[in-house]
Amino acid sequence: MELPAKATQPTMYFIGVTTSQSSIMKLFPQWAQCLNLKEAVLKGIDIEIHAPHSVYREVVDFIKNDPLSLGALVTTHKIDLFEACRDMFDYLDPYAQLFGELSSISKVDGRLEGHAKDPISSGLAMEAFIPPQFWKDHGGEVFIMGAGGSARAIAAYLFDPKKKGNTPSRLFVSNRTTPRLLRMKEIMEIINPEISAEYIHSPEPTVNDQILSKLKPYSLVVNATGLGKDRPGSPLTDRCVFPLHSLVWELNYRGDLLFMHQALAQRESRKLHVEDGWLYFIHGWTQVIAQVFHIDIDAETFARIESISHAFRKSS
Repeated sequence: MELPAKATQPTMYFIGVTTSQSSIMKLFPQWAQCLNLKEAVLKGIDIEIHAPHSVYREVVDFIKNDPLSLGALVTTHKIDLFEACRDMFDYLDPYAQLFGELSSISKVDGRLEGHAKDPISSGLAMEAFIPPQFWKDHGGEVFIMGAGGSARAIAAYLFDPKKKGNTPSRLFVSNRTTPRLLRMKEIMEIINPEISAEYIHSPEPTVNDQILSKLKPYSLVVNATGLGKDRPGSPLTDRCVFPLHSLVWELNYRGDLLFMHQALAQRESRKLHVEDGWLYFIHGWTQVIAQVFHIDIDAETFARIESISHAFRKSS
């Protein structure tokens, strides 16, 4: 990891793993024009997955103390960065404190602030493809592979007690290691202690195949592992069978997207709706940009950004 030079103009950072490969690096200048942020620039900071705490602290210290470094969007490292740097923030929003992760770093009057925006951005993305009464009408379940920040946010949105009567009938969460599974269980018991849930250690994809095979029709299956983007592969094997009439959500929009291709291969035979992470990507970025630059992105402005983004994706 190499820190950028001191900023000479209003600068936002993208803290990730392979930031140069993200569409945001080419989209940001177009968005900045749309949002009247004409002098603002975006720079990537690549950090290896599960880097030492000292690396995260060095990055946060740089942003905190460099006047024209206004903030950052964090992906992949949301939990690790929070755990390493929580004491460096003057304010952490309730979601960041509850989920133990953050996706947004910003500054207000010299104070460093951390926000977890995924509960908002994931909810907005899901509202676009999950029918309004889907759970009430069909009684399906949700299976989330991965127990990181995005997984926690998605489950929290789906099982919000305010949605009583229109939530999935059961939650399944799998992860390759157990500490994050246990933490997610603790979080969900705080958010909604009445849900029926299983948290399964899945060191091999065959375990996920087995869970998938037991799901009810009209369920939601989510790849929140990062596999297919930061690392190649899928949390499922090619022998997996998706539940009939289900929704399949690949949170990634770039990479080998093997999970999405596995679902697309069964789309007709299993009557699936397959969604990638493109709209989630747009919502995630606009939520953090609004926080970092202290601007309001209303529905009309978001529609323009979405149109710019879709045109870019179609041409690239």
